Amino acid sequence: MTRQKTAVVAEAMFDGDKLYQLRARQVLPLLVRHALAQTNVEYGPLSKEMGMPNARNLNYVLGSVGITLERLSQKWGRPIPPIQSLAVSKNSGLPGMGFFEGFTKIESPTRQNRMAILNEYYGKIYAYSDWLKVLEALDLKPAELKGAEEVEKARLGRGGEGEFHKKLKERIYNNPHLAECPSKPTSRKMEYKLPSGDSLDVYFEHGRSQFAVEVKPSTSSPGDIARGLFQCVKYEIILMKWRAWESTQADIRVILALGGELPESLQGLRNVLQVEVVEKIDER
Repeated sequence: MTRQKTAVVAEAMFDGDKLYQLRARQVLPLLVRHALAQTNVEYGPLSKEMGMPNARNLNYVLGSVGITLERLSQKWGRPIPPIQSLAVSKNSGLPGMGFFEGFTKIESPTRQNRMAILNEYYGKIYAYSDWLKVLEALDLKPAELKGAEEVEKARLGRGGEGEFHKKLKERIYNNPHLAECPSKPTSRKMEYKLPSGDSLDVYFEHGRSQFAVEVKPSTSSPGDIARGLFQCVKYEIILMKWRAWESTQADIRVILALGGELPESLQGLRNVLQVEVVEKIDER
C-alpha cells in the first residue's frame, strides 16, 4: 500500500501525543463503526461528533490513521483497506485530493477516476471482516455508544402531536425554505399518507424532487428526536421503493426539521443513519 500524502507529514497515532495523534485514536473507532454500517461520513458531522472546531484539521488526523494502518498491515503481512477514505467532503462526496495523490498512480485524476477508485476501496472496506481486530491490535475500544438511553426511550415510547409540534409543522408548510426545501414548491401537503400507514408531517414536490419533512419542535425530548432519526430512515426507504414500483423517476430527500438543536449525544447516531438534519428553525 502506498503511503498517503498527508502521512508524509503526519505520524502514526502512537508515535507521540500531538493533538492530531490523539484525535486519530478517537476517529478510528468512529470510522470502524461506519465501515460496519457500510456508510461514509462527511467531514463536518464527523468533526462535530469529535468536538473539533474546524473540520479542515482532519487532514493530519486521517493521515495519521493511514500511516498507522499501513504499519499494521506490514506487521500482519496482509493489506488493510484505507478506512480513512470513508471521510468525505459534503460538496464533492469524495476525500481530499491528498488521499488520491498518495494512494493512486494516476496523475491529476478526474472526478470520474476518483469516484471509480473510491468505489473499489469501499467494496474492500465494507467486505473487510477484521475491523474489530484492528482496534484490538491498536489497543483501542469500539466507539462509545452515546445516545443509547435516548434510543431505548425511542424504541419503547410513543410520540404524539402537541401544540408546539402542530405550529412548527404549519410554519414549515407555509415556509418551506425554513427546512431548506424550495421556497415555491409545485405541490405541498401536510400529513401525507404512505402505503405503510405512516404519515409524513410535511411533504413537498418540486419537479421530480420530493421532500419529506419530519418535524420535531424545541420541546421534543432527546428520545423523541432519536425516534425521528429512525423514522426518517424508514420514510426514505418507503418513498424510494414506492416510486420505483410506480416507475417514477424521483429525487428523494428526507429531512429532520428541529426547532431546537440536535443533542450532542445523538450526533453519532445521526452520522451512522445519514439523516439530513436542519436545526434551530424559527418557531415564531
